[in-house]
Amino acid sequence: MRTLFAVILSAVALLFAAALPAQAQGQVGVPEIEKYFNSIRTLKARFVQTNPNGSIIQGTLYVRRPGRLRFEYDPPSQLKIVADGFQVTMWDPTTKDFGQWPIGWTAASFLVKEPFSLSGDLRAEKLERVNGLIEATLSQTKKPKEGKVIVRFSENPLTLRGWTTIDSRGQQVSVALTNMQTGMQLADSLFSNDSGR
Repeated sequence: MRTLFAVILSAVALLFAAALPAQAQGQVGVPEIEKYFNSIRTLKARFVQTNPNGSIIQGTLYVRRPGRLRFEYDPPSQLKIVADGFQVTMWDPTTKDFGQWPIGWTAASFLVKEPFSLSGDLRAEKLERVNGLIEATLSQTKKPKEGKVIVRFSENPLTLRGWTTIDSRGQQVSVALTNMQTGMQLADSLFSNDSGR
């Protein structure tokens, strides 16, 4: 469970810190990516997650920048991952698995950072078009052996479609986003730690 959690947060980190080179194909480059993510104040999307063992789980992702996010998985899973602006909490009542980390120490801090800036934490190893989408293969600049993520965008308008993380052992977790909405009001209660602990 903790490995899955780490993979999910790594995916989020790489996804929202994705630095595409300025000379990217077409019109997509660093300024466009920064502008896109900084224009998002709130986000809600459905996600379908495919795990290394082939299992598929679904849920809803909520983001409110700065500092807040929630991954809520559909029943029968009871797993929830929530950042309340200060710390990230992961809990699963079914397995009694529980963990908390300061938000600044987790990959989720990239997702909810304000402002969003493409500095140099990641590097783009490859940028290509595959099946009508832009695919950016990214790795961490300081820890290139810890894994990669392939981030997928559609164009015109630039829109996030999903990502695949590949960890240091070659295991892959893929997330596809659908029904993404931005700019809505999201209640404070979505980002509260309701784990009961």
